[in-house]
Amino acid sequence: MFDHLSITASDLDRAQKFYDAVLAPLGVPRVNRRERAIGYGERRHVDGAPCYFSVFLSDKVVPDNRHWCFRAPSRAAVRAFHAAALANGGSDDGPPGIREIYSPDYYAAFVHDPDGNRLEAVTRRPEEQT
Repeated sequence: MFDHLSITASDLDRAQKFYDAVLAPLGVPRVNRRERAIGYGERRHVDGAPCYFSVFLSDKVVPDNRHWCFRAPSRAAVRAFHAAALANGGSDDGPPGIREIYSPDYYAAFVHDPDGNRLEAVTRRPEEQT
């Protein structure tokens, strides 16, 4: 559905540390870093165009009620996303767990990044067998 999404951050080094940590468990690599922006995701999409999530440096970061949801490959990845967020300057906005309000298999965690942007990681896969 989306080609790319962008949000803003007040400190790009802090944002890079945070997003490197929380996106790694979801299998989303950092693909570039420029003076005023960081890009994560696929270098090239099916049609040859880039497909990614960007964080841009801004002196006017105004978090609101929007949130950005990332697909996770497993429930373990959702838990790792949440733990990485808390360990890297983020704050909890809903611990990992089933959200039956959405569906019986909707397993998600919600956090705020250091600038207050609301993020979610979700999977609809069953718990992994160990």
